[in-house]
Amino acid sequence: MENLQIKSKKKIAEVPVDFYRYLFEKINFSHRLIALLGARGTGKTTLLLQIARQFPEKESLYVALDDLFFTDNNLYGLAAGFYKTGGELLLLDEVHKYPDWSREIKLIYDDFPDLSVIFTSSSVLDIYKGESDLSRRAVSYHLKELSFREYLVFFEKIALPVLSLDDIIHGHTDISLSLIKQFKPLKYLKNYYQVGTYPYFSGDKETYYQALRNTVNLILETDIQSVKGIEYANIAKLKRLLYVLAANVPFIPNISKLSRQINLNRNLLIESLRLLEKAELISTCVKKHKSVSYLNKPDKIWLHNPNLHYAIAEEKINIGALRESFFFQHVSVNAKITLPDKGDFLLDNKYVFEVGGKNKSRIQIQGIKNAFLVEDDIDLGVSNIIPLWLFGLLY
Repeated sequence: MENLQIKSKKKIAEVPVDFYRYLFEKINFSHRLIALLGARGTGKTTLLLQIARQFPEKESLYVALDDLFFTDNNLYGLAAGFYKTGGELLLLDEVHKYPDWSREIKLIYDDFPDLSVIFTSSSVLDIYKGESDLSRRAVSYHLKELSFREYLVFFEKIALPVLSLDDIIHGHTDISLSLIKQFKPLKYLKNYYQVGTYPYFSGDKETYYQALRNTVNLILETDIQSVKGIEYANIAKLKRLLYVLAANVPFIPNISKLSRQINLNRNLLIESLRLLEKAELISTCVKKHKSVSYLNKPDKIWLHNPNLHYAIAEEKINIGALRESFFFQHVSVNAKITLPDKGDFLLDNKYVFEVGGKNKSRIQIQGIKNAFLVEDDIDLGVSNIIPLWLFGLLY
């Protein structure tokens, strides 16, 4: 226990506090059990440590659940010892690496009423389907990749406001006029496409892409494996599936053809697509009014963010897919997305958006109510033509 406390105090003291992710302000710390979910590499550990820094008056303990301490000790015993010595805030990192996490966290919550627990896990994990029921106890929050707005703060030291979808739809011209006096959005957007969605870019693109490919492999080989227990042969097929998709996005799946190509039966293929989506490596969408069933195939597939295009697809980058994945990544935080009969995206069953370059034709949305053209390579729009970069300020 003493060694854990020493390591914890050191990590908490050293965590940077000059930049906080968007999610920090959304967390209601009055809850005693909080789950922070997200893909590997998005900054969950940093967020967890920053939370401890935010409450210096509380006796806090940060523990990684793959620590060797748990070779001969269990989580419940650790919590009991910490609680008895005045512990108030227990921070647990990567609970999916601990076999009995759900049952023991439930017991900790029930037995130690003055102890708050905040834990992180892979986005693949469904915390409400563990062996113990946490649905009435845990409040969960989802941490996405860096937004374009966060990239500007973190890497370029440019602070911009968070916008709502309504702000953009109804006031995009005035907002753009105000913001482009402060910075040149197109100067930074291309760089964001290439290296801006994860906080560990350090200046060299090839090193970053290799690190990102390593992260993808760890998600497939470690995170998915620890949560789902998939056979290694099928992990290899998941990798092949991801690379096939990366070379063809935006992808309208032919399940029979794809099943033969990857050598997976239909049900396993659809389950694999769902796993890649939960792991935040791809995004999928279905047509409006179509029921979302676990066994229904998605109608369109993208890579989850622009950087994955450069790391995985490399020379086969489709600029249209790049723009659409940027748009999907940002609007999906607060809006329900489906595929309309005409146009690229239908948001909240109300607004239709067609995404493209600055010379994109309006023909796809002609005559449609509440329809907008979202254009890359412009810094200012008028009427129903909106610059793509503005959607990067949604979180």
